[in-house]
Parts: sequence; C-alpha cells; structure tokens
Amino acid sequence: MKKRKVKNVLPGFGLSMGLVLAYSSLLVVIPLLMVFINSSQMGWSGFISAVGNHRVLAALKLSFLTAFLAASINVIFGILLAWVLVRYSFPGKRIIDGLIDLPFALPTAVAGIVLTTLYSKNGWIGKFLPFKVSFTEFGIVIALIFIGIPFVVRMVQPVLEDLDPQLEEAAVSLGASRVRTITKVIMPELTPAILSGFGLAFARAVGEYGSVIFIAGNLPYKTEIAPLLIMTKLEQYDYAGATAIAAVMLVISFAILITINFLQMRAVGRVLAKGV
Repeated sequence: MKKRKVKNVLPGFGLSMGLVLAYSSLLVVIPLLMVFINSSQMGWSGFISAVGNHRVLAALKLSFLTAFLAASINVIFGILLAWVLVRYSFPGKRIIDGLIDLPFALPTAVAGIVLTTLYSKNGWIGKFLPFKVSFTEFGIVIALIFIGIPFVVRMVQPVLEDLDPQLEEAAVSLGASRVRTITKVIMPELTPAILSGFGLAFARAVGEYGSVIFIAGNLPYKTEIAPLLIMTKLEQYDYAGATAIAAVMLVISFAILITINFLQMRAVGRVLAKGV
C-alpha cells in the first residue's frame, strides 16, 4: 500500500529558500556590495591613498584594538556574571538579570554621555581614580565593555543552565581539583558559547559610534575611531573615501568572524566527539 505523503505545516524548501535569499539579498548582500561598488569608483590608486592615510590607519588600529580588548574583558566578566546568575540564588537576582540587557535598550548616545560624566575628572567615579579615563583610549574601552557585556552573558547563560552540576560533582569525587574540573569539565562545554559571545561583542564594538564619540575626545591619531572618521568624510561629501574605509573594516571584520566561527565549529566538534 502506498504511503500517503505528510504535508509540512511550514512552506516547502523551494519557497522558504526563495524568501530567505530575497530577504537576505535586499537587507544584507546588496547594501554590503554597494560599499565595494562605491569605493571601486576611486580606482585602485585612489583606494590605497584613501585607506593608507596615517590618520585612517591610526583610526582603524584604535577601533580594532579597543574592540578586541573590550570583548576579551567581557568574556572574563561575562562568564562570572552568568555563573553567579545561574548557580546562586540571592535577593535582587531578577533585577540584576534584567539590568544585563539595559545596554540593548539604552540609546548609545545617552550611554556615552552618562559614562563621560561618571568618568570625567570631576565625575562620581573619575574623581577617585588616579588616572584619566574620559577622553582617552581607556575611556573608549569602558564604553565598548558597557555595550558588549550582554552578548557574552546571554550566550553563556543558557549553556550553564543546561550543564548538569552532577558532572562537576563526579569529577570532584574522582579526585579532580577545582582548576582541573573547570578546565576539563566546564570550559569545553562553554567554549562554543564563549566564542559566539566574543564574536558578537567584538562585532558590535568595532562599529560602535554613539557611546564612544562622547567619551573618546575624538583627537586625530589618538582617540579618533574609524566610524567617526567615516562620518566626517560623509559630512564632507567624500562618499568614496567613506566607503573605502568601510570596505576595509568590513573585510577585516569578516575575516575575524570567519576565524571565530571556524574555532567555534572545532570546539563543537570536540564536545560532540567527547559525548560520543
């Protein structure tokens, strides 16, 4: 007897794939291609001249280094925050859990103004510090940490919730130290989520504008970030120069994210192999 084919509730592969390709092309692929198309109008020599400028190189270096540093710091403290929220119960836990997402809801310009006020020389926090924070590279890192911390926490938190505490108890009962339990039992399970959180925090930090321009000081060759330089060129109607800088940022960011995704796939593979 011929089996009756069961129809899926959702649209078929052809229709779904067509919608996905059309949606991604209109909102992602075509806008990104326009960056390269506009920058190609200046020619190869003009492109090299635009992105090889010392001011542009200094801004790119500052943007990527501060983004990498902020994302790395967020990994450390994001894991700690997620661990505390998952493994412990204490008064105000739900409030703190809700505050983690505040950087998502708060306008970036407001965040920049608040951080600048707090860490200025006469600010509530800055006046107690022996060094200057506002209008320095360190201030940029502070702003990027603020807007990037939710990515790491929200990626690690669900994995910790699904991680059975009995695995840690079994490791301890077999004589494993705390350090060995963390490195051999907990961290392999968290590594894919950590890499995802790092990648998201880094990507957000590289392109951040609103929260940084207020606390950075925007001094050329010192505290001027690449997104600000792009805005400056747009205000000067130098669209080709702006898209040239954007193209360089896009290529570097894409290469870094591909590397992170590759490392994440390897980490997932090791976890699955270990489970088998």
